[in-house]
Amino acid sequence: LFPWQKMTLLLAMVTLISAFGSSFQYGYNVSVINSPAPVVFYNLTYLERNKKPMDSNLQTLLWSVTVSMFPLGGFFGSLMVGPLVNKCGRKGTLLINNAFSIIAAILMGTSEVAKTFEVIILSRIIMGIYAGLASNVVPMFLGEMSPRNLRGAVGIVPQLFITIGILIAQVLGLNSLLGNAKGWPVLLGLTGIPSLIQLLILPFFPESPRYLLIQKGDEEQARQALQKLRGWDDVDDEIEEMRQEDRSEKEEGHISVLSLFTVRGLRWQLISIIVMMMGQQLSGINAVSKYGLTCVGKAPGVTKKVIRLQRLIKSNKTTGFPVPHSPLLQVFIVESLGRRILLLAGFGMCCVSLSTRDSNCLWDFNICIYLPGPIPFVMITEMFLQSSRPAAFMVGGSVHWLCNFTVGLVFLYMEAGLGAYSFLIFCAICLATIVYIFIIVPETKNKTFVEINRIMAKRNKVEFQSEKEELKDFKTVPGEQAGKSEVSQSQL
Repeated sequence: LFPWQKMTLLLAMVTLISAFGSSFQYGYNVSVINSPAPVVFYNLTYLERNKKPMDSNLQTLLWSVTVSMFPLGGFFGSLMVGPLVNKCGRKGTLLINNAFSIIAAILMGTSEVAKTFEVIILSRIIMGIYAGLASNVVPMFLGEMSPRNLRGAVGIVPQLFITIGILIAQVLGLNSLLGNAKGWPVLLGLTGIPSLIQLLILPFFPESPRYLLIQKGDEEQARQALQKLRGWDDVDDEIEEMRQEDRSEKEEGHISVLSLFTVRGLRWQLISIIVMMMGQQLSGINAVSKYGLTCVGKAPGVTKKVIRLQRLIKSNKTTGFPVPHSPLLQVFIVESLGRRILLLAGFGMCCVSLSTRDSNCLWDFNICIYLPGPIPFVMITEMFLQSSRPAAFMVGGSVHWLCNFTVGLVFLYMEAGLGAYSFLIFCAICLATIVYIFIIVPETKNKTFVEINRIMAKRNKVEFQSEKEELKDFKTVPGEQAGKSEVSQSQL
């Protein structure tokens, strides 16, 4: 059978509602703040309060804080994922998370009437918490709901909706639509609508079967959820797979975040994830997304209107219309060329684009970082075993949001001092990341977890762990994985 023949209507609806209600808003709020209209509101409000215009330094500070509050909130949100998903479940966490978005939308939508820009800053951190939770919980929820042969396809959907959200924000942010003095409160407040839709519809869908069985211990509810999602009654094989995963997890235990920094055998894995996450977020993509109109618009002979239209056209080529098939293409590239080649090629093209001060090359840079974009998250899964993987994701997510926050806070000051040369700093970071990946990061394509960890054990100058402990990671699927385990034993 072809994989899509097992995609039931219920699973498709769960995927679309979860991605639209959560991931879409992540992308929307990344891009929507690029509209210049709220900056004008900041100046007018300050003038009305103090009877004098706002100082340019204060304006830079306030807008930098406004932009950077979103990733700061994302960092706090990522720290809340573990406690919430374990106590409230995956679906329950998504439902609770909608409250953050709706509250922030109301505050931003009424900020002009209240004549206060402070609530916009507060709302940005609330929306950041929402995004930090959504960016982790949605992939977890959909991955646990999907059958093995559809996890890759379903896992693409959140990224698809993130890029659609970016595009929609750019379109609605045009001055002729909502990116003007009258329309910007509506532009910011629209973010609450997807959450409201999700809040009304998601309760009718089942909870993650793996959460119900492994964490709640309710096999009957897990079985019923699986039967609804698969469209047939015989789900014994998946139930048995979950039981084995539960037993393996209990035998292995977990490594905490603190322990992760002290285990010598995980030293280079941890450093590699931190370097790749920093390289991804400090590549300059966030500066272009948040401040593109500001910095490029200062180029001689380039008007704001031309830049905004140019950005919209470019976005249609990089993050808009190709969205439905570009993530699928990315999956095939990863499996054919490998992770290491994709990382080196992506950061290499970013480095070349950033070293050119031509605005067209700078906009074309957007597509470069999309090549290695999701690879660090894939590498976390492959470079860490079951017991250390959750802590590794927490560290990687924290680095992701903290670097995003730093760029949002300091870039305007960099641009004020260095002008177009500020992008050379990002160029240097990309170059350093390339050197590190070339020397340290191994190719993980078509390698088992055991083989990858044997390579990293040599890098860490420690003895490889015992066969018995390592082979636990091959017990997830009866029959098929058993054959792989026998091969691995013979290799060892």
